[in-house]
Amino acid sequence: MAEERYEGMDLLVTRKGAIRAGAGEYGIIPGSMGTGSYIVRGLGNEASFDSASHGAGRKMSRRQAKKRFTAEDLVEQTRGVECRKDFGVVDEIPGAYKPIEKVIDQQRDLVAVVAKLKQTVCVKG
Repeated sequence: MAEERYEGMDLLVTRKGAIRAGAGEYGIIPGSMGTGSYIVRGLGNEASFDSASHGAGRKMSRRQAKKRFTAEDLVEQTRGVECRKDFGVVDEIPGAYKPIEKVIDQQRDLVAVVAKLKQTVCVKG
């Protein structure tokens, strides 16, 4: 929680599922365990309370992911990334998340991309 001022009002701002993206502030917006992440610089959009998403975000629940995907799917979707590839982490499969590129594109008014990072290692439970 942070004390911040917007439209002349002092507010307590709590960001759940978001990062602070004030003008010039740097942040990281990660993708899933098989995709890249982005280093971003905030644009200071007051309409969003100087905030941006903190990651790709799920497009299906953990339960749905475990019903839909197999360990073999996980191996395929995380090819080139050193990580666990067993059914115990299938709920974290990239297919259960929104495409990070689309998420970044939808917040171009909130952040500027500084760099895209390529995922090589991911540590999950």
